[in-house]
Amino acid sequence: MRESQIMNIHYITGLSAIVLVGIHIMFRLIMPFGQSLEYENIIANYQNLPYAIVLELILVTVAIHGFNGLRIILIEWRQGESWEKGVKWACVAAAIAIIAYGSRTIIMANMAGAV
Repeated sequence: MRESQIMNIHYITGLSAIVLVGIHIMFRLIMPFGQSLEYENIIANYQNLPYAIVLELILVTVAIHGFNGLRIILIEWRQGESWEKGVKWACVAAAIAIIAYGSRTIIMANMAGAV
């Protein structure tokens, strides 16, 4: 993939993150802040499928955007084909690990009330 395509992905994920976090904040404005932090309400939020989807999209978007940004910084810091390849695969692996762990958390919280 060309660097210009990767930068387009970076811009798109940045804009998407702004929109998705705005939607997340609008979901949060439905109830007072103190109530939104109660365990029952948190589990109820995760069981709300549209809200769980928004959380998953935020997770994926921010992970891709953040690790791509880290990749860009590390490649600017030092050049070399082996360095760039190592940084790329380390960032991809870290993003996948963060997304997998976060998705696991969202799924487990979604199933917590079903028991």
